[in-house]
Amino acid sequence: MSTFLLDGDWQLSSPQHPHIDITCTLPGDVHSALINHQLLPAPYLGCNEKEVQWVGECDWQLTRTFNVDRELLAAQAIDLCLEFVDTMATITINGQTVLQCSNMFRRYRVDVLPYLQCGENHIAITLDRNDREAAKRAEKLPFPVPWAVGNNQIPHMNTLRKTQCHSGWDWGICLMVSGIYHSIALVPVYQTRLIQVRTAQIWHDNGSCQLTVTIDYDRLTSNNESDELVIEFDQQPYRITLPSQDVGSHQYQHSITLENPHLWWPAGYGEQPLYPLNVQLNQHAVAKQIGLRKLELDTSIDDIGSAMTFKVNGKAITAKGANWIPLDALPNLHTPERYRQLLEDAAAANMNMIRVWGGGMYEHDIFYDLCDELGLLVWQDLMFSCALYPSTPEFLVDVEAELRDQVRRLADHPSLALWCGDNEVIGAISWYPESKSSREKYVVNYDRLNRMLAQVVAEEDPTRRFWASSPCNGELDFGDAWHDDNCGDMHYWDVWHSGKSFDAYYSVKPRFCSEFGYQSWPSLPTVKTYADQSDWNVTSPTFEQHQKNGRGNSIITEMFTRYFRFPNSFDQMLYLSQVQQALAIKTASEFWRAHKAHCRGILYWQLNDCWPVSSWSSIEYTGRWKQLHYQAKRFFAPQLATFIKQDTSLALHLVNDQYHPVPVEGQIFKIRWDGEVVDTWPIHTTLDADSACKAWEIDTSASFEANSRGHFFHVRLHCGDIVLENSAYPALFKHANLQTTTIDWQVSTDDQGTFVELDCDNPALFVHLEFEGEGRFDDSSFTLLPSAITGSKKRVRYLGNASPDELTHALRVYHLRDTY
Repeated sequence: MSTFLLDGDWQLSSPQHPHIDITCTLPGDVHSALINHQLLPAPYLGCNEKEVQWVGECDWQLTRTFNVDRELLAAQAIDLCLEFVDTMATITINGQTVLQCSNMFRRYRVDVLPYLQCGENHIAITLDRNDREAAKRAEKLPFPVPWAVGNNQIPHMNTLRKTQCHSGWDWGICLMVSGIYHSIALVPVYQTRLIQVRTAQIWHDNGSCQLTVTIDYDRLTSNNESDELVIEFDQQPYRITLPSQDVGSHQYQHSITLENPHLWWPAGYGEQPLYPLNVQLNQHAVAKQIGLRKLELDTSIDDIGSAMTFKVNGKAITAKGANWIPLDALPNLHTPERYRQLLEDAAAANMNMIRVWGGGMYEHDIFYDLCDELGLLVWQDLMFSCALYPSTPEFLVDVEAELRDQVRRLADHPSLALWCGDNEVIGAISWYPESKSSREKYVVNYDRLNRMLAQVVAEEDPTRRFWASSPCNGELDFGDAWHDDNCGDMHYWDVWHSGKSFDAYYSVKPRFCSEFGYQSWPSLPTVKTYADQSDWNVTSPTFEQHQKNGRGNSIITEMFTRYFRFPNSFDQMLYLSQVQQALAIKTASEFWRAHKAHCRGILYWQLNDCWPVSSWSSIEYTGRWKQLHYQAKRFFAPQLATFIKQDTSLALHLVNDQYHPVPVEGQIFKIRWDGEVVDTWPIHTTLDADSACKAWEIDTSASFEANSRGHFFHVRLHCGDIVLENSAYPALFKHANLQTTTIDWQVSTDDQGTFVELDCDNPALFVHLEFEGEGRFDDSSFTLLPSAITGSKKRVRYLGNASPDELTHALRVYHLRDTY
């Protein structure tokens, strides 16, 4: 008999609220069930976050019945298989306890055959309060272990193996969700139990690959019958007869040699071929997609310090991407469609790496499957973030089991690039009064946990590096990786948290920057989903409820005054905040890419939002691309042209990440704000493979700066079928003599779909297309030059399902001069 799923409708009740007796769909969460039955207001609307906290302060019980026939009971065992159990759960069948869960990141399997009966069976899942359990565990610790004060709204979450941001973060709502977020299965076992399938790749100098498939299984009977194992790789079956064996655990290995394998590459460096692997042992089967590739992390000593460079198939990769937080604060809304949309949007912005941040969760299989498909390397944090953690024997045993479960689950994904021990936990030792006053004790405490993590990863996945923490200068280096840029990975937050101007990004050249960011407010269409018009004000109660960084709105507003004239309306404030955010991240990313000898990794904070909020994301909760994401598509492109102004010079740098030469030609324009071209410089060169070079430079001395308010520079280069463009501004935007401009636009169609054609009478900056409906554009947040300069109007493709009339009716075109 095949797997028996217990998914679907369960009954939900709470001893603290006897009147609640409703259906709850599993996989799913308690909050979503209450919302669906109108017993809970929408948490993301207005200030409702405060009104829903009672749910996490209750115990909950889920029950259902199911029928079992004699055929199923004839099995040698019936395994109850569970994962993503959140978090403190007791499971009973027919009144008898069969499993107690206390770790959201464990994968549970227990034989429940002794508890089943022919006919109707009753199963109950009791979900205990997480806050009380966390407090209880904290009381038992031998010394205080500081929790993430300032992020978590509920204390001592660091004692629980649960998604840390469930109790709030500086971008996240506090929703102490509970439930089960993966299918609940009863799996009959007759003679053998297939435990796991793992693969290993050995590469030879002649380019061939030996793929070894390792199958772990249990034999439950001691009869003389043999077992048939079928391994099918790339549609080639291998049938193996396993001899009769004793009861117990066994392992079988089978090797396959591929003479000329198709290599898997990160996006932008090649294709992502995936070979199907199917393993069947008696009634059990496992299916995987295998990408064949060589992977290493080069941290060798060099003239600068030490490298931090990922190499795939022998080629150094410039990692470009963003940090990933959980898809939604409500686990019920973690749908395959939304995973695909977000990750495809990352790939569309020329990203090739995603960092799964340590305050979230080990993601669902669909996440890693999509990263394999799309060529997105995964920097995988282990789930520890911004707090200190216990190192008691009980905690270490629990975490070790969790880590073995997760490494075994994920290690065969070609996209997985690195196991990282935590997010900012080394740094957190210097944050809290307890650890600051007794640093040695807490360093030893940290090392006990971190050393165990390293050991388990080495045992379970020797093919990948374990990186102790992010940021980290290197093995056993507890230095200041927030400011030391000559080795390891860096988190550079001096602009946002320390209030430095954007040119501070020029002061560092990280070997790999795995976090840096700048906030913006959401677009008006997204604000409309949670705030009434009466609350369209950045200091209104609703707007402040949707800003979780205490100084966030003040930082955004103060930075306006440094660079821009103050915006004249609420919607223009939202728009300008996204201009400002894009400009910050663009400044850093382009400078670091231009110095690729130093920097081989740029991951900004952050890709996505888990609810509608003011944050560092480049994609809003509603799926809308902020201006940052449109800019990222350009500044992460394989070829880049960027101006860098330092001291008394302005230089054009050209970057090529591809491993073949690329010819480019075009020109640099010096343009007055009234559209008159003052000067031009031709550019005609060939970019070497994997290179960065300075292609043009002029002096910007005092005489040059005298009229800097009246003009700007723009480069326009042809790179095959691609046009590279960028601009440089000698004067601050607030000082520049921007001219009022009229942007004429029209929606039209051709055989490729719908497009918007734009022209202007004077140059327009940060031209951004905002459509109230569904879909996005292939370009936005760009400099629009009059067609008299470029020779043609600007054409922007609409990517969505709206009709041309709908697009025309609801399209708005923003630009910088319109903000005042």
